[in-house]
Amino acid sequence: MKKVRIALMGLGNVGTGVWTILNSNKKEIMKRSGYEVEVAKILVRDRDKQRDVEVPDEIVTTDFSDILEDDSIKIVVEVMGGINPAREYMLKCMDRKKHIVTANKMLLATGGDELFEKADSKGVMFNYEASVAGGIPIISGIDESLTANKIEELYGIVNGTTNYILTKMQLEKLDFDVALKQAQDMGYAEADPTSDIEGFDAQYKLAILSSLAFGTKINVDNVYREGITKIKSIDIRYAKKFDMVIKLLAIAKESEGKLELKVHPTMIPEAHPLANVYDSFNAIFIKGNAVGDLMFYGRGAGSLPTGSAVVSDIIAILRSNVDIENFNSVVKNNLWHREIKNIKDCASKFYIRLSVMDQSGVLGEITTILGKHNVSLRSVVQRGKEDSKDKVTIVLITHKIEEERINSAIREIVDLKSVMQIDNIIRIEDFK
Repeated sequence: MKKVRIALMGLGNVGTGVWTILNSNKKEIMKRSGYEVEVAKILVRDRDKQRDVEVPDEIVTTDFSDILEDDSIKIVVEVMGGINPAREYMLKCMDRKKHIVTANKMLLATGGDELFEKADSKGVMFNYEASVAGGIPIISGIDESLTANKIEELYGIVNGTTNYILTKMQLEKLDFDVALKQAQDMGYAEADPTSDIEGFDAQYKLAILSSLAFGTKINVDNVYREGITKIKSIDIRYAKKFDMVIKLLAIAKESEGKLELKVHPTMIPEAHPLANVYDSFNAIFIKGNAVGDLMFYGRGAGSLPTGSAVVSDIIAILRSNVDIENFNSVVKNNLWHREIKNIKDCASKFYIRLSVMDQSGVLGEITTILGKHNVSLRSVVQRGKEDSKDKVTIVLITHKIEEERINSAIREIVDLKSVMQIDNIIRIEDFK
């Protein structure tokens, strides 16, 4: 049996999962790859830190040069996270003809072009399955299994933390703050949950998926982003009244020759498969022009699911023959220029919840302004007095309309003396 020496850069949550899988599934990996995988070095920041796995002391190092200068190490697995020094280390390893496997979504989304181009120029493989949706094989699914298709639409629940929070709000009727605290207690959310609840994590992942699905380079800043912090329990209840649920969706679709790329809370029909993705699970729903509708579903995070994706990338390199130069297919596919639609030009149906004064004629004033901006209504719900004797809640569901039109109408509506505030606006996706 041939042997290949690899190195891990990082031994945190994902690195621990990779180490565990490489050892527990050693025979399966040998049979499927044709190689015995030996972890020659593990780069850590602190040698003395207590960890959940035991590794031989002699392979642990704090010196990156122990990996870089060792020509017997053929594959380097980056599971450190962050931008630097991960970026610098990977580029240097490529210069030394080492293949790279990474799970670094932030670096890929913000500086992936440099890494892809370096891999292409040096003839090394650069695999990144674990960067999106943990153990779900979505990258290889798009890059290999769906290459005969033109992908028309992609909808993803790609952040387990926000899906867990929204699940608790929906099924257990918890308030946002309580659900967030539970997510933190369960280890799904960080002490600072900003990246998750404000949509940054999903934004990075959508940039990666869109680049692959539509064969173009995506500037992450062109992906519109909204988080879930404005979602209230009352919005969850109204969604139920309309036979819908609320999910944080990453959406990519081709429209009028341009791409719509956006991450935001979305009301979707409760009968749709994505509506039944609960807790910390992830799912990506894809529409291809030949294959039709597909959905990939599974654990989107965790040491073993993400470690599984990393190890599958290692095996993919070994099957391609680790000693042969390989050119990265993602760079070759990034040939088309695709214009990204500004969010104001995108069209959606909208849920609008307002607090208004309890007086006659208010609804008429609002609908007059909406009509002026060609916004037509599908449903109107007016609730009686709740926590205030002078306040009434009105909920509007619009037909499909451009964002610029709805925003112009809202600007006029908030100036009405009878309107106390716009409580929330949520986009609706019915997949038609």
